[in-house]
Amino acid sequence: MPTTFTSGAVRVRVPATSANLGPGFDALGLALGLHDDVAAEVTAGGVRVAVTGEGAGELPDDDRHLVVTAMRAAFDVLGAQPAGLALECVNRIPQARGLGSSSAAIVAGVLLARALVADGAARLDDAAALRLASELEGHPDNVAPCLLGGFTVAWTEPAGARAVTLPVADAVRPTVFVPAERGLTSVARAALPATVPHGDAALNAGRAALLVHALTAEPALLLPATVDRLHQDYRAEGMPATAALVNELREAGVAAVVSGAGPTVLALSQVAAGFQAGTDWRRWELPIDVSGARVARGRLGHAERDPVAAGRKS
Repeated sequence: MPTTFTSGAVRVRVPATSANLGPGFDALGLALGLHDDVAAEVTAGGVRVAVTGEGAGELPDDDRHLVVTAMRAAFDVLGAQPAGLALECVNRIPQARGLGSSSAAIVAGVLLARALVADGAARLDDAAALRLASELEGHPDNVAPCLLGGFTVAWTEPAGARAVTLPVADAVRPTVFVPAERGLTSVARAALPATVPHGDAALNAGRAALLVHALTAEPALLLPATVDRLHQDYRAEGMPATAALVNELREAGVAAVVSGAGPTVLALSQVAAGFQAGTDWRRWELPIDVSGARVARGRLGHAERDPVAAGRKS
């Protein structure tokens, strides 16, 4: 069946995400109320990308842009490539900070491509979109909450990635501490050993299970539920300020973890009143995004072009 592209622009809003959540390495993720907005339409030829906000002047403005790369991969699945593309990106998710900026770009690209094909939803349903986004990202723990919203548990089967969403207890109030320095997932993964002691793996399995219970039903258990021995200590040498802040918060009784591969720190329980992380950190209290990625017709409007995330406290 031939592929028919729709006329006019489509837009998508994608949330930031925090993955791992301590012991839930490559499995657990949380969607946060900080968003990128991206609009795209098919053109007669060429690729144009306009970026404002985070990454402006740094990110590619052609086929090398990650949203375009993801769109191209999705168009291959959908059966045809358009002659050209025009994109507008309003980015609020900090780049290379452990808040899922790359996953947001990938999910945005997959969903935009699907929306630009007349029967795209029939050819690429949400389950297939998750599998494709996970293949492009390399693991599903960030793309799952970005696509689905809320708290997700993701895993990979021979056929590809799968995920489920679970409700989060009202008392869970995420706060992120975002440093000026950047980090790369590839560098953080290179710090991990090929094997870990059996006792550490067993401890993480128990704490990850406890974390699911703590996030969904009993937040009072978040501090013990966020103990990790699989990845955070191994990465500490490469981001000492992040490790120090995590330790300081935990000593104050706050369930704090490295967000994703870092260097951002995520606090899942109420941050101690008056806690000051220092001038090198931006502190944002973010709601949990329960909707995930949202697609609509039309170009970005005034609200989407606002570079400041509504409701964010700093």
